Amino acid sequence: MQISDALLPEFDQEMANTRKCLARIPADKFTYRPHAKSFDMGSLAVHIATVCDWGVTVLNSDNFDYAPVGAEPYRAPIAKNTDELLAMFDKGTKEFREALAKTDNDTFMKPWSLLVGGNTIFTMPKVVCIRSMIFNHLVHHRGQLTVYLRLNDLPVPGVYGPSADES
Repeated sequence: MQISDALLPEFDQEMANTRKCLARIPADKFTYRPHAKSFDMGSLAVHIATVCDWGVTVLNSDNFDYAPVGAEPYRAPIAKNTDELLAMFDKGTKEFREALAKTDNDTFMKPWSLLVGGNTIFTMPKVVCIRSMIFNHLVHHRGQLTVYLRLNDLPVPGVYGPSADES
């Protein structure tokens, strides 16, 4: 069995649920921040919307340095409104799904490293990066986003069944 065949059904389900959550954010709430140490809602949403871009990077490279010495660090894009946010998400999701579908088992087992300033933060097989740094990471932040929605009296979509707003 191809590893991608096991990952794609979960990917499809999680991306559909994530898109429902992102679509609930009105642009006038992008600046909402529940705590001084928290993301504002727009930044959290962009982080979620671009996680799939990182998945493509994992599958198509051996490493990524998000703050390379002598070069500009990674900067997240900015979405000005919900349509831009969803376009960002849809583009990344499409590209990542295509990359997942064509990745063979040998590639999934190759090591991948995350670096900062030339220093390795971690190295693990690409498949583990996909499950932890991409899938689990996205679900974690999506959970945060649903709390932000609730704190703003915005309807929370059902993710693994109906929510209190959809029962």
